[in-house]
Amino acid sequence: MEIWDLLHQAAPIMLRGTAYTLLFALSSMLGGLALGFALTAARIVPWKLVQWPATVYVSLMRGTPLLVQIFVVYYGLPSIGIEFSPLSAGVLTLSLNTGAYLSESLRGAILGVGKGQWSASYSLGLTYPQTLRYIIAPQAIRIAVPSMGNTLISLIKETSLVSVITVTELMLSTKEIIAVTFRPLPLYIAAAMVYWFLSICFQALQHRLERRLERAHLQVRDE
Repeated sequence: MEIWDLLHQAAPIMLRGTAYTLLFALSSMLGGLALGFALTAARIVPWKLVQWPATVYVSLMRGTPLLVQIFVVYYGLPSIGIEFSPLSAGVLTLSLNTGAYLSESLRGAILGVGKGQWSASYSLGLTYPQTLRYIIAPQAIRIAVPSMGNTLISLIKETSLVSVITVTELMLSTKEIIAVTFRPLPLYIAAAMVYWFLSICFQALQHRLERRLERAHLQVRDE
């Protein structure tokens, strides 16, 4: 009963931290998706001057730890006059990082669409942007959804890193309770269960989206 009393007392604070975690995750997902599509477009166009900066950016974000990126944005940029609140710095960094990974998933999916689709579209008089938008992108998104879903689910867990810049999300809320109660094991386990539950919810959404896209694809193919 002592553990249940402890969890009951900690629940309001952990729920508030969970709300911040969801805010971080959803905001970063939207920002990451927007950036991911932009980076993908830049990396597949046949112009080296556009491809090169996007490729370097993706390599940099994927090749450096997210924790270091958070420190650079929150603690480093103020030295050159660019300052962010902890909340803004966290969302910005997670979006920049997630966008790089999503762009790689999208790029791979686009390259996975048969080259004959491009040739057939050109033969019908479609331009490169029209082919990409109306023919290639819908097929590529269906292919990329599982990989993109995994990236976005991982983002939920990565929000715990923003606790290092004093954002009171789930992990920092848990640490604050532990500092008062000196009961780390049950509280860390409770936090882990919350992350697990959120991940399960997003996995369910991912599977539902996959099934819907697959049904749409089969209907188009049958027609």
